[in-house]
Amino acid sequence: MTATPARAADGDRPQRELTVTGFANGGAGVAREDDGRVVFVAGALPGERVRAVLTRERSSFAQARTTEVLISSPHRIAPLCPAAAAGGGCCDLAYAEPGHAAQLKAHALADVLRRIGGLTATPPPPELQRLGDAVGWRIRMRLAVDADGGAGVLRAGSREVVAAPCAAPVPGLWTGLGGLGARPGSELVAATGHDGRRGVIELAPLPGGRGHGRAAAQRRRSRRAADRAERVLDGDGRVTYRVGARDWTLPVTGFWQAHRAAGGVYAQSVRDLVATAGPGVPRGGLRVWDLYGGAGVLGAALLDGAAGGGPAIAGVDLVETAPAALAAAAATLGGEPVTAHRGDVAAVLPGLHRPDVVIADPPRSGAGDAVVDAVTAAAPQAVVHVGCDAGAFARDLRRYAAGGYRVLGWRGFDAFPGTHHLEAMAVLVPTTESVD
Repeated sequence: MTATPARAADGDRPQRELTVTGFANGGAGVAREDDGRVVFVAGALPGERVRAVLTRERSSFAQARTTEVLISSPHRIAPLCPAAAAGGGCCDLAYAEPGHAAQLKAHALADVLRRIGGLTATPPPPELQRLGDAVGWRIRMRLAVDADGGAGVLRAGSREVVAAPCAAPVPGLWTGLGGLGARPGSELVAATGHDGRRGVIELAPLPGGRGHGRAAAQRRRSRRAADRAERVLDGDGRVTYRVGARDWTLPVTGFWQAHRAAGGVYAQSVRDLVATAGPGVPRGGLRVWDLYGGAGVLGAALLDGAAGGGPAIAGVDLVETAPAALAAAAATLGGEPVTAHRGDVAAVLPGLHRPDVVIADPPRSGAGDAVVDAVTAAAPQAVVHVGCDAGAFARDLRRYAAGGYRVLGWRGFDAFPGTHHLEAMAVLVPTTESVD
C-alpha cells in the first residue's frame, strides 16, 4: 500500500474507497460511487483501488484526492519529481511510468476531440509523440520565493513554497537560485538558451500577497509587465533560443516553448501538415497568416520549407500583441517577406491580404468563435491549428467544422512530461476540397 501525506483539513472531509477505471483530461483517474456518481480522483491510475478524500461535491460528480493506494497499477512508479512527491503542484503525473502516462493522455485527448470537437472521421494517433526524457526537459520556469529567499514551486492549491527541487528543469536551470538574493514574496522567471546560458529575472511581490491556487496564478500572470518591477539576478536579462538554423533573442520573461525540443518539433510538424493538404495549396506565391505568432517561429518554418523544396512563400503576416516578441521576429526575420502586425488578432484580420495557409497558435483559452469565423471567411486552402488545452482545442475545431472545414489529420505531443498537459495540432481543409 502507498500512502500520501495527509493535510490538516482531510479529517473534516468525507473519505471513500474507490476503484479507478478510467483517466480524464486534466490528469485525474475516473471512478464511480455506488449510486453511479462519477468521481475524478487526483493521484490515481486506471486499475487501482484507492482511498481518497472528497475535495468537491456536486450532484452529478465529485472530485477527490488520493490519500492511500490500496491496489497499485503496474504502471505506478516512485515519483520522478522530488517537488511533486513533497506536494508541489508541478509534475502531477510524476508517479506514472512516462510511456504509460503519454498513452493515457493520448486517449484522453482523443476522447475530448470526439465528445466536444465532433472529430469522428479522422482516426486518433495511437499515442502522443514524446519529445525526449521525462526529466530535464524544461528550459523556462516560474518559481515562488519563500520567507527565507529560497525558490520553489507552490504546493498544489496553496501559496506555500515547496523547497524540494522539481525534476523538469534542464541541468543548471534550478542551480543556485536560492543564493541570488531574491526578496521574499517575489517570483523568479528563469530561462536557459540553446548555448546553455541562464537568465533569471525577479518579479517584485504583488501588493496584498500572491493569492491562492491556479485561478489566482493565472490572474497574476495576465498582469501587464508594468505592474511588476523587474530585477536581473543572473545574466543580462535576455536569452537566445534556436530552431533550425535561426536564433531568436528574447527577454527572459518573454514567451518561448517550455520544452527544449518543442520549437524544432513543432516547426517540422507545421511543414508536414501543410504538405498533407495536397493540391489545394498553391506551389508558388503562398500567402501565410501566422496568428498569435510570437516571434514568428512557425511562420519561419514554412519559409525554411520553401528553401528545402516546399511551396514558395510570397509573404507572411505575423500577428502578435507582445512587443518583445515582435522585436525578436524583426531581428531574426528582417530579410524575409514577413510583415508584423501588433494587436488583437480579431481586430487585425480584416486588414490582411487573403491567405492561402493560416497557422493559429492561440493561448490556452483557444482562438474562440470570432477568430475562427474570420479565418474560415477568408477561405484559406489549409489551416494548421495548435492547442495546449484539449477542451479549447476541441471547441475551436468544432467551430471550424461549422465554417465549412474538416480535419484532415492531427498530432498530439507529450511536450510536458510528468504532467497532464499536452500540445496538439490539426490541419484543416475546406470540406469540399479533394485531397490526393
